[in-house]
Amino acid sequence: MITPALRSPFNILLAVDGSEHSRTAARFVRGLPLPSGSKVTALGVLTARNYYYAPGRAALLAALDEAQAILEGNGLEVHTGLRHGHPAEQLSNFADDHPPDLIVVGAKGLRATLGILLGGVAQQVVEYARWPVLVVRAPCAGLRRVLLVVDGSPHSQRAVDYLAQFPLPATAEVRMMHVLPPLPQPNFARLARPIGPELFPPLVTQREAEEAAVWQAEADEREGQTLLAQTLETLRAAGIEAASGLARGDAATEIIEYVKTHEIDLVVAGSRGLSA
Repeated sequence: MITPALRSPFNILLAVDGSEHSRTAARFVRGLPLPSGSKVTALGVLTARNYYYAPGRAALLAALDEAQAILEGNGLEVHTGLRHGHPAEQLSNFADDHPPDLIVVGAKGLRATLGILLGGVAQQVVEYARWPVLVVRAPCAGLRRVLLVVDGSPHSQRAVDYLAQFPLPATAEVRMMHVLPPLPQPNFARLARPIGPELFPPLVTQREAEEAAVWQAEADEREGQTLLAQTLETLRAAGIEAASGLARGDAATEIIEYVKTHEIDLVVAGSRGLSA
């Protein structure tokens, strides 16, 4: 649950392309409890293919008008803009020139291929933009359950601090998770004999390897629990209560499975973790 706090106005850059995911993104922004004085800039980008194509330009202008109609009201200051070039590059450049608190993009654009989880533009903006990016996928019914994923990296801590200031609905349920690495495999000790036991005895016995694996697993859990406790303190200071838990395995797989099982509406994570 969230205890509403006084927050500064938000400056949001919304990518608009006329797709269903783009319209859903506009409705998502409209549904956020943004502080008074917040501003949304709806930006459309004409690609080279549509630069001289009148119907394409008209369709994008109509999409910008539709986004403005969705966003207006609730004390929001709404602006629209049109640029030319590569969409991801133009969105990133506009953000650099007009620093936003958040870039919002639809998960897939008009030309997305069935089955691709992220459209090319969304993936590139997430990868290269220097600002927080929120990817919205249709359908979206608002923010009921939020999952914060932490790993102790500097980017993860930035995500925690960001969520602490994000305008979440008061009824939103926040959960935290930390994914521990897969359990170590002690059988590597058998490979420590390069020629044979009669010439080179094992550097580590099987029992010692198993004990080391258990010790490492317990150490990982202790560090994970400490990380979750520290994160909870940060959130509580911002008026956010959260349930927490540990998982173990491949991080992406565990996160996606948790999202499906618990019907998570928003995942918050740092853009880079601890591993290479």
